[in-house]
Amino acid sequence: MIFRQIGKTGRKASIVGLGCEHLDGKPYEQVKETIDAALEQGINILDVFMPGREIRENIAKALGGRRADVMIQGHIGSVDINAQYDISRDLTVVQRYFEDMLRIFGGHIDFGMMFFIDSEHDYKGVFDTGFADYVRKLKEQGDIGHIGFSSHNPDMAVRAIETGLPEMMLFSINPAFDLYPAEVYTLDELGKGLDASAFRGIDPKRAALYKLCEKKGIGITVMKTLGAGKLLSAEHTPFARPMTAAQCMHYALTRPAVASTLIGCKSRAEVQDAVRYLDASDSERDYSDVLSTLRNDFKGNCVYCSHCQPCPAGIDIAAVNKYLDIARLDENNVPPSIRSHYTGLSANGADCIGCGSCESRCPFGVPVIDNMAEAARIFK
Repeated sequence: MIFRQIGKTGRKASIVGLGCEHLDGKPYEQVKETIDAALEQGINILDVFMPGREIRENIAKALGGRRADVMIQGHIGSVDINAQYDISRDLTVVQRYFEDMLRIFGGHIDFGMMFFIDSEHDYKGVFDTGFADYVRKLKEQGDIGHIGFSSHNPDMAVRAIETGLPEMMLFSINPAFDLYPAEVYTLDELGKGLDASAFRGIDPKRAALYKLCEKKGIGITVMKTLGAGKLLSAEHTPFARPMTAAQCMHYALTRPAVASTLIGCKSRAEVQDAVRYLDASDSERDYSDVLSTLRNDFKGNCVYCSHCQPCPAGIDIAAVNKYLDIARLDENNVPPSIRSHYTGLSANGADCIGCGSCESRCPFGVPVIDNMAEAARIFK
């Protein structure tokens, strides 16, 4: 397993995590089989947003004495008052559900996630009420280790981050979602069917959100990595052909600030399928051929696919472009962490020999040579 730091939390997550939603309603034996398989494969982060007591207790029972071996991403405001999954900002209700989760998982939740900040109404329900104060208190008391939130809306996500409260974010990332304009609500599109005619190239607001997270040290864990399976389906894919799970996962893992993709699994076999990503070759992970089948509205923008490799000078071109993109947000105030990442590369923009082999292979016409020169200037 490979582990990445979750932003500035100091915690490291397996790049393949377990989304536990599909275990809801399953018998305990199936839950245990799946949890056992996840831990055996080195998975150390579980997302438990489901409000039902039975599924929470089944997961806790399956973990047994191994609770300290995993990090629980638990959601504050996820309840089941009116439906299976519901959202509440009523503090009495919120406390009852979350404190029950605390009890079930041994009195501590590693990441307390403010649940579902997707609209102005959601935002105000969290930050203009006592909800956010309750979350702060949970951290002060040690009931949660770190504060996060979940969202599918880049505008609301940026607003939540700018409050200074969250340390991490659970966000829906996949190639289809990133191609929709920010004003399109991707969850609705997922329900209706992904429509490629609405794609407009990598949405600049979503791209800017990921760069902002990297700049501010906000770690990202990823949901909807596979587009609820639609990206893998010949019948439902919006692309010229279905993607593979490895391609979807690699796309998410190559976005700035992403620490882990949380894959929904409900059996040992599905866990094993998910972790096959670790053994996939570069060509099996490469998603650029899928994106290049679309109208190329994002020509000139690096999507960090590494199709440009190998570089004869040994430069990790995608990494340099990623740090450059973040530095461009404010080149006079490049975060020390980004500068450190850049200078820590074994070769960087200053080592470019201008051979052009990368540009001849890039599906998106990125001016790599110019970018390497700009990186050398900004990070000098």
